[in-house]
Formats: sequence, structure tokens, C-alpha cells
Amino acid sequence: MTKIQEVIVVEGKADTQVIQQAVDADTLETNGSALSPETLRAIKEAADRRGIIVFTDPDFNGERLRHLITEAVPTAKHAFLTKDEAGRQIKHHSLGIEYADAATIQHALDQVVTVMDADGQPTSDVTRQDLVRLNLLAGPQAAQLRQKVAEKRQLGYVNGKQFLKRLGMFGITKADLEATLREIEEENA
Repeated sequence: MTKIQEVIVVEGKADTQVIQQAVDADTLETNGSALSPETLRAIKEAADRRGIIVFTDPDFNGERLRHLITEAVPTAKHAFLTKDEAGRQIKHHSLGIEYADAATIQHALDQVVTVMDADGQPTSDVTRQDLVRLNLLAGPQAAQLRQKVAEKRQLGYVNGKQFLKRLGMFGITKADLEATLREIEEENA
């Protein structure tokens, strides 16, 4: 079983259980979408001592938590599941890490990304105009194409505003973005 050095920040006990069935890891639970000052202090302490991986649900509350944690710990690493991997196909359930199988959890943790370079700076050269030119913003199929790119690049669920910000956070360059779009085009050909 793979041992994870960093502490994995999750939303709840069910997330901890499924992660610990997939990998050998310590988790820190936010206990839902709230982020108490005590929990935030614990997250900062874990980040200072061992590093953290933020692994929240691909929904509004999960993204909100991810944003709050990243503001407090800019060096946090991130793991993502797609909505399908998080149980979108299960009727009468919300999305959640707890619906993913062990192989999916392991894959997500293998694809962990850090949002800043060694100097703490984002490294992207993509502009809003580039997104419009590449039909990723303000076009008839922009949302679908944007989501395909987000899934390929492990960016999590993003709307138009978040997409540009995530590209910058994760240091995805114009060349990286264009290569990903070519990959998607080839897969759909």
C-alpha cells in the first residue's frame, strides 16, 4: 500500500475511510463545508510539519473549502476527482470522495499538483483573450470543452472565471493548454 507523506485534508469521516482503504495516509477532516478557526490552525500546522494535500468533493462546498485552505496555505498540494468519479451517476446522492473506489483514489493522489512554483509564484502565460480565441470562454461549446480540459489537467470543476485562475495557479502555460486541446481533438476524431 502506497504511503503518503503529506496529511490529506478531507471533508468528513467517510472520505477518511475510503482514502485509508486505498493508501496509507493520515487525514484531517474539516467536518463538512464549515472551516472553524481551530481546524484551519490544525491545517496550517500540518502544512508546516508535513505538507498537505487538499482532497475535497467536486461540488460547490468542496471548491469553497479548497479556496479557503489555499488562501491560508498557498503551498498546498491538490488532488481532484471528476464529478463522475465522485458518484454523479448514483441517483439520490450528492457528490463525494466517499463514492470513489480505491483505484480512483490512488490515481487522483498520483496526479497531485502544487499550485505555485518554488518561488511561490504562478507560472502561466494564458490570458482571457487566449481562452476566447481557443473557444474555452464565451463560445457555444465553451463550458463542455473547458470541463474536458479541466478533467485532463486535473483542475477540478471550474466555471469560466475559475478556469483562468486555476491555469495560473497550476502553472499551465499557453503551450500546455494548446497541447491538451490537440489531445482532446484527436480523441474525438
